[in-house]
This record gives sequence, structure tokens and C-alpha cells, in this order.
Amino acid sequence: MSETHALLSPSAAARWLNCTLAPRLEATIPEKTSEYAMEGTLAHSVCEVTAKLHFKKIKKASYTATIKRLKQDPLWNDEMLNTAETYVGHLLERALTFKYEPYIAFETKVDLSDYIPEGYGRCDCTLFGDDTLIITDYKHGKGVIISAKNNPQMKLYALGALKLYHPLFGDAIRNVQMCIEQPRINSYESWSCTTEELLEWGEFIKPIAQRAFMGFGEYKAGEWCRFCRANGQCKAQAQQQISALDDFNPTALSDESSAIAKTENIPPSVLTPEEISEVLKRGKTLVTWYKAVEEHALEVLLSGEAIPGYKVVEGRSNRTWMNQDAAMDALQQAGYDRAVLYDSVPKSLAQLEKVIGNAKFIELVGQFITKPQGKPTLADEKDSRKAFNSATSDFAEVAQK
Repeated sequence: MSETHALLSPSAAARWLNCTLAPRLEATIPEKTSEYAMEGTLAHSVCEVTAKLHFKKIKKASYTATIKRLKQDPLWNDEMLNTAETYVGHLLERALTFKYEPYIAFETKVDLSDYIPEGYGRCDCTLFGDDTLIITDYKHGKGVIISAKNNPQMKLYALGALKLYHPLFGDAIRNVQMCIEQPRINSYESWSCTTEELLEWGEFIKPIAQRAFMGFGEYKAGEWCRFCRANGQCKAQAQQQISALDDFNPTALSDESSAIAKTENIPPSVLTPEEISEVLKRGKTLVTWYKAVEEHALEVLLSGEAIPGYKVVEGRSNRTWMNQDAAMDALQQAGYDRAVLYDSVPKSLAQLEKVIGNAKFIELVGQFITKPQGKPTLADEKDSRKAFNSATSDFAEVAQK
């Protein structure tokens, strides 16, 4: 079921809580519906019906009919069945933590107008039991790990759920857990706070939300710009990125940096580790912003407007068959053996796992699978992955000799 987004949507809370002018600016820019977003909506439907089956909210026949219908979608992928099972598995684990069978609801619309004007949201899964409320949000994307810690979207969902179910549970709920499920990147994180702390936060954001709704305040650029519709177009963002370069003075970073450089015999003309860190931080956001500007510039030029000094050209493309089957038939009729024209190779490990299902796949061929250590990759220190251990890599090489 499709519905229009609230001006101050919970999913954009990190943005409008920091940049109160963003919502009104975004309202002037047409929203783009990406294939990724539509795929995510489909995956959510699979999760919902799978969870309802496991928690005995629907019968098997209803589940089968729904899945059959969803499979007709052009964006369907059997992987969605596996990610849904992972999602449900975590819900079952949470449900078992309660002393008695908890109350559970799926895809519940919640009213957020007590905190944000005309605000509402939709909770993927809500669990109530003992003195605890658990909100779980499923995210199908593979690009960015989203933390549950102090996540404003999750907090708003929880506030909405507390209001919705207050007539039923009253003040019995004393604790709140917020969980974010991202099975495609093996991420599942939860964060807890007391109901009192959550309600205090709700009161704190009320005036900020009011300013954002009215279009008061100022533009403020930051990491929250990434998913803004004005990304790559906003002047405040451009000023921030350009000033980041103007303000960078390696020789004046800190006295500590200079001391380290002398201690480690680093030439004055070479960046110290601290200076490298600063360049990486500034450069990462600069590259991301520049790509967003490039994408917008291409849209502007394709719409017929001019950008001084730039034009659109045809990119590189590869030849492709108009009718591959007919081409292969023609080559065979010309005397070329089929073995010359076709390669027979098994599907990849990941492709087979999607078709067979994770649990069955591991049961049948798990003993034939190994996962070598990944290639060293630079990451932010806040990244949830463990630090690379070169000793482990060296030992593995020795063990293979």
C-alpha cells in the first residue's frame, strides 16, 4: 500500500534535526523513485508475510498465495525469502526473552503528531511484553550499515508505538529496545533506553521539529546530506565542502603532530599520520559530494539547460547480440561445434545459496566451503568490523606450505 510521505518523515529525522530548512527545500525538488527503493518495498512485504506465518497470524495457504503474487513482481529475487527468514529468526529470539508470550504486531502505522507536526510512521514489527517494548526495523539495502544507537528514526517509531498502545498497556512499559536488521550485509544491532529517557528526548525535539515544519532556521551541511534530495545542489553544502579545503593547513594541525613528525623522522614535506587522517576525513565527504554534483549536472544538461564549460557526450558501450539464439544457430549451421560456442560452468557459490537456501546449502555442502581472509581495506575506526590481523594472514600462508 502506497502513501505519501510526511514532510518531516522519521527516516529523514537525522537530516531535519540538524538542518531545519532541508524539508521545505526538498519539497521543491521532485522525488525520484529508484529501483532500490521499490526492491526494498517488495522485500518488506516478503518479511511481513513470513513473520505473520511464523507467529501464527496467518495460515499457510494465505502465505503461499501472497508469496506467489509477490513473485510476479519484476524485481523479485529468491534471496528475499532467505533475508526474510533471517529477519524472522531475530524476531523469534527477541520474543523468547519474555517471560510470557508477548503481544506482536506488524506494519503498524503510528501517530507522531505529539512530537512532529502532521507526523506519522510505520513500524515493521512491534513487540510488547513484561515491561519492555521492542521495535524492529528491516532494511534491505547493502550500501551503508545503519546504527541503532540513538537512532532518531527508531526513537520516533518507539514514541508512536507508546502512544498507540498506551490505552492497552498504560504505564507498564519501562524499557524500550530498538533493533535494526540488515541481513544483506550481516548486520543486526540493538540499542536500549528507558521509557523516561525516550519521552524526554521527544520533548527535546518538539521545538526543533516545529521550526523545521515552518521552514525556520538555517541550512547546515553534514553527513546527513547524503540522502537529501538537494544533495549536489545545495549552496550550504557546496560552501562547507569548499571551505573544508580552504581551512586545511597541514603545518598547523597541532603541536603534537609536529612532535610526532620529529620523533619518527618524517620529513617536513611529508604528511604525518595525523595529517593523513585529516585528509582522509575531508576527502571522503568531498568525493561523495562531487559525485552528487556530477549527477545533478548531467540531469541539468540532459534537460536542455546549459552549464558553461560542459557538455554531454556518448559514453563507452560494448557490442551486444540482438538475438543470441539465432546467432548461435547460424554459427552451428556454419560448421562450428557447440562445444566451441558454449562454456559449461556451475553457478557461483552465492547464486547456489540463493536458490537452495542458506540453511540447506550449509547442511549439504558446508564442509566444502572456506572463507579466506579478506583483502586489507581502509575503514573508519567506528566501522563495526574487526581490525585486520596481519599475523592471522601470515600464519594462514605458512600453514598452506
